[in-house]
Order: sequence, then structure tokens, then C-alpha cells
Amino acid sequence: MEMSQTDGRMEGWLYTIRHNRFGLQFSRKRYFVLLDDNLKSFRSVPSDQNEEPYRRASLDCCIRVTDNGRESFNRKVLFIFTLYNTTNHLDQLKLGASSPEEAAKWIRSLQDASQKKFPFPDCEFVSHAEKGLVKFIVSRRSRRKNSVDWTNYSSLNVETIAPDVIAPSPWKIFGCQNGLRLFKEAKDWDSRGRHWDDHPAIMAVGVIDGTSENIFNTLMSFGPLRSEWDFSFYKGSVVEHLDGHTDIINVQLYSDWLPWGMNRRDLLLRRYWRREEDGTYVILCHSVYHKDCPPKKGYVRACVKSGGYVVTPVNKAKQSLVKHMVAIDWRSWNLYTGASSSRSITIRVVERLAALREMFKAKQGHGFTEFVSGEFMDTKSCVSNINTGPLKIAAKRVDLELVKAEDMEKPSSARNSLMDLNDASDEFFDVPEPSEFDSFIDNSPISQGHSQLKIPSPAGIVKKLQDLAINKKGYMDLQEVGMDEKTTFFYGATLQKDPNLTLPCSWATADPSTFLIRGDNYLQDQQKVKAKDTMMQMIGADWISSDKREDDLGGRLGGVVQEFAAKGGPEFFFIVNMQAPGSAMYSLALYYMLKTPLEDHPLLHSFVNGDDAYRNSRFKLIPHISKGSWIVKQSVGKKACLVGQALVVRYTRGKNYLELDIDVGSSTVARGVTNLVLGYLNNLVIEMAFLIQANTVEELPELLLGTCRLNYLDASKSVKER
Repeated sequence: MEMSQTDGRMEGWLYTIRHNRFGLQFSRKRYFVLLDDNLKSFRSVPSDQNEEPYRRASLDCCIRVTDNGRESFNRKVLFIFTLYNTTNHLDQLKLGASSPEEAAKWIRSLQDASQKKFPFPDCEFVSHAEKGLVKFIVSRRSRRKNSVDWTNYSSLNVETIAPDVIAPSPWKIFGCQNGLRLFKEAKDWDSRGRHWDDHPAIMAVGVIDGTSENIFNTLMSFGPLRSEWDFSFYKGSVVEHLDGHTDIINVQLYSDWLPWGMNRRDLLLRRYWRREEDGTYVILCHSVYHKDCPPKKGYVRACVKSGGYVVTPVNKAKQSLVKHMVAIDWRSWNLYTGASSSRSITIRVVERLAALREMFKAKQGHGFTEFVSGEFMDTKSCVSNINTGPLKIAAKRVDLELVKAEDMEKPSSARNSLMDLNDASDEFFDVPEPSEFDSFIDNSPISQGHSQLKIPSPAGIVKKLQDLAINKKGYMDLQEVGMDEKTTFFYGATLQKDPNLTLPCSWATADPSTFLIRGDNYLQDQQKVKAKDTMMQMIGADWISSDKREDDLGGRLGGVVQEFAAKGGPEFFFIVNMQAPGSAMYSLALYYMLKTPLEDHPLLHSFVNGDDAYRNSRFKLIPHISKGSWIVKQSVGKKACLVGQALVVRYTRGKNYLELDIDVGSSTVARGVTNLVLGYLNNLVIEMAFLIQANTVEELPELLLGTCRLNYLDASKSVKER
């Protein structure tokens, strides 16, 4: 899809995504122009700059854009992002771009436009939600009088590409083959003489002559192109589309490349992807169980402990540095497939990267970009021959209805909300066509080689819509565990402290020097320095599970904060309550105490007494997985994040405290990371640092509010809230 971008101006075709009265989505193609802080929509390419737009919007400082990932509409994959007003979540605009790069450029341009009214120096972001406001002004041409609110946005806010944590590399090179460097994951026991784990994580690294976007599309596709580079792949399908960034996939492998006598293998994986701010694509996978995809006859289901790709653009984005990582248990006990043989199989799997490199080299200059894009769009999970039989007739009927709907779409009377646009004259109903994300046709006979397509009944569609509305979780992580029974507890002390770092499911403080923060001259040299100390003392932590969000823990009687408040002491508390959805709603609350007067710390004082917009622009988290699987380290990263620009945060100001209740589930990207982390939780050591971002010379240098170290948390040991 054509798109152009110049200084202060962005324009191109996008799809507006709407819902009809039955909840089914449909799309309309519109030409959008973003000039400074004005967003205009046209039904066709404007003939000149003075042409009156069909609709227009004036963006202000609180705009947010939520990255919704990939969705399929009539066999075409779109990359979706949503503008909405968090003061009225029903008032929103959902847009789709034909490629992830186009979506990223639009998100960035919309964010930059909003910052012109209220800039945050040195703060770049691609975020996920919070308060925002955009007045949608309807043109005279459309004869609409009232304004409509839009708003909000997506991914994670990062300042620069360099990490903000000082940590050793988790990888150690052990060889080079087929032009690829081969690494294994470094473990603590490596230095004690043991060289290999039973199922080691192995990584291949190489440079490919292709854009990161094309390589990403190729890696995600199960279409015909995969047979030209992936020698292990037989066929694959999407079992369930969880959201735009996460799905459950089933992959069947050929057996001719496996050792003689070894049975065929298949994989059932939870696949998660995201795009980083620098154009890097991350794809992560691990094995799960799904009720709709039990092990197949004639196959042994291997277990992928962790796997994936990291595709980073280099050489002005003309090439890409690609890392392919796998740790897999082949589930084989025969003598001929001992540890060394299993390791050799895994090494051969990652060598697919060399075949991918050679395919890109061979196809460059021969329309490869268009071929990759088209092949990706036509990807299907298990259904073929869609242009035959009654479905084709139904599709033709929908096309006619679409034309009629377009003809009927005329300027109407004033509307107060974007949701009001979905009236009868503006609706049409798409036949749910088979696609990669088909959720209307169950295990079709076609997937077993039959030629007749099962068309769902109206009752079946309603049932499917109900299931989607309930959003039932149809899969289960292999590492998932249960919870304890209800327990009474003291808020601020449900997680034990262990300064010796030996007890599981405990907390301690992390070394401040692990984290990098802005120094005195950051505005001139952009250099960060090691943190030396923290402003506050960590005094306690809660690890709670519940069937709902648990907000304002600091205001609850029987807690450490209210105990100090009853004494009338001068202490001030800062509480970070991270709420993560899983099999239950988990709350990890960290309590920090300031012993000196709040007025002695001007930046903290401004933050505590500021409004939510100011707080969202300043509160920063630096994450670090110091011990754990590389897949978790890769998913979490080591970059500072402006939390309020990435997630919904509720601030509660009490007499002697400020609490930040952070809804991790408010972002599809963050939710995907959280689900992955929860699966490995009891094998992780998590370190975090919190601070308020300094944007002026007077505010520099930065100072950490506090740090924490969480040792091998266990979901089953979380305290059940009554």
C-alpha cells in the first residue's frame, strides 16, 4: 500500500475497522493525511492540499495509540492500531495498515504529532494506554456539528537502543558452521566443568540480505515459501488466535532429516511476537497444551522449552542480523538418540538460518518483496478451495452488499461518537472466510483431505461469538501451577524478606550500580552513568492472588502503611502495585519508605502532587532478569520504560502515601510478556529499579527511588485475597 512521509506530513491508505450489530468486524479503505497535529480522512486521494476532508481530527498532548498486532479480514492480514479516549473507552477509532512497518510509522507519527503540544524531552515511545484526548472535528462537507473524542497508543516506551542494565551476555560461542556462529546458553555450572545441559539452548547467528519486515513475514508464514528454506517443516496451522500478538500453532515436522528409525515429531507452541522501536522483530515460542489439539497418531510431540527469532535491521536496514534460538526436548529415550544425538538434532534445526539466508540471496531483485507479502497474506490454517461451491456464491453476494453499503454511505446528521457510525446503512456482513485466523469453522473435513466445506449455521456463529466474548482460555502452559487456599495476612508483609538471597519466593534489594541512569550532562552528551544509591528504603512486599483487581493496598486497615499513619509519623510511602492477569489476577506490591520530608525532594514532590498526565510522562521502570531462561530475558529486555505511556496506571494519593496500581493486562504486548514470565516464574530472579525521569538541567542527575530483587516467585505460594 502506498505511503509517503515527509517532515511534518504523513499520508497513505489505511483501513478503518468497525463492528456491525452482531459484533462482526468489517473494514473500509480510507486515505489519511497527518499534517502537524491535524489528522484528515478522505475517501480518495485528495487532488490538492485545499480539498475539504471527509473527516478530520486535531491531536493534543494526551493522544495514545494502542498496538493491537495482526488480525485477518477476508484473507488479508492487517496490522491494527487503535486511537481512543480513555475517559470514554467506547469512543475509539480502529485502523489497519497492510504491513507492520506502515503501522509502526503511523503510530510514531501520531505520537510525535501529539507531543508537539506537550513535549517530553528525550522520551520516545510506542506505548499501550492511559489517559488521552483528541477532538475529532467533522468537516462542513459532512454536515456534522459536534466534535467526537478519539484517543490512546501502543508497544513500550524506550529512550535509546542501548540497554539500561549492566549484565554479562548469557551466550557462549562453541563453533561456526555454514557461515553461522553457533552459541550455547552460558550457565553457572559451565565454570565448574560441565559443558552441556541435557537439553541446551542453542543459538545460530547470521546476516541476511533482506529487510527485517520481509524476514519477519517469512518466518511467520506457513505458506508455500517455507518449503524453500525450512527443511524440517512439513505443515503447520494456527490452532487458536489469542490476540494480535499471540497465537497457538501446531507444526508437523518431516522425518527424513531425523536419525534413522526416529518417529515423526510435531510441536504445539504458543507463539508471541512484537516489533521494537528500532525495527527489530522478536518472535518467541514455547510448548503448551491445548484441548483442541491433542497429540496426533503417528507423531511424538516434542517439547520446546524455549525458541524463537530476533531480527535486527543493520546496514541502513538493507540487511538484517538474525538470531535463531532453540531449547528442545525431543522426547526420545532410545540409545541412538542420547544427549549428544539430541544436541546434534537441535544444532541442525538452527542451521535452517543458513537456508533462509541463501533463499533471500537468491531471490533478491526478482520481485521477492511482493512475493513474500502476497504469500503471507494468503496463508491459511487448514482450509483450501475457497472459491468453489456455495461459499463463493455467498462471497459474491457480500461483494454486492459492500458496493451497496458504499453507495449508501452519505453524510448524515450530527453524531456524538465514533460508535454511532455503525448504524444500519453503514453495516454489511462478511461471510467468515477461511484464513490463518479462522475462528468460525471447527476442524473442517477439508483438513483431513475432504473437498466439501462446512458452512456454519447462524446458531453456530452466535455460539462462537459468545465464546469469543467470554474469551475462554483454551490452552495451558506446561509450567502452569495452582494456588493455595485463602489465608489471612498483613498488607506489606505477605512476601518474606531474604537479604542472603537463598530462600525461594522472597524479596531483597538489588544493587543500584546494576542500573544506568541519566547523569549531570545527559542533555548534552546523552550519556548514562551507574546509579549509586536509592532515595527510599524498601520495607516490604505483597504477593497476592485474587479473582479481581486489588487496588489501593496502602489504604487498607491492618497494613504497614496504615500502621505508620496511625502513629502520626513523618514517614511517606511509595507503593508500586503491578497487577498481572494469569490463572488468577496476581498483585505484586512493593513498598518503599521515605524518612526525610517530601519537600526536600522537589522532583518527587512534583510527581506525588502532580496530575496523572504529568505522572504518566515521568514514572520509569528498568527491568532485568538476572537469572532465568534466555527466552524470558529476551521478552522482558533491559530497557527503561515510561510505564504510564505503556500501561493503564491508577494513582491513589493517601495521607502518607502514593500508590501506583499498574494494569499489566491493559496492553496486548505486555500481556504476552506477562504470560510468558508466569510460565517460568519459579525459575527466575527478577530485578527492577524505579525512578522519576529527569528532563531538565535542574532535575539532573537522576536518582533511583528504589530497587528490588524477587527470588524464584511461586504462583502457588501467592496469598489468596478474600
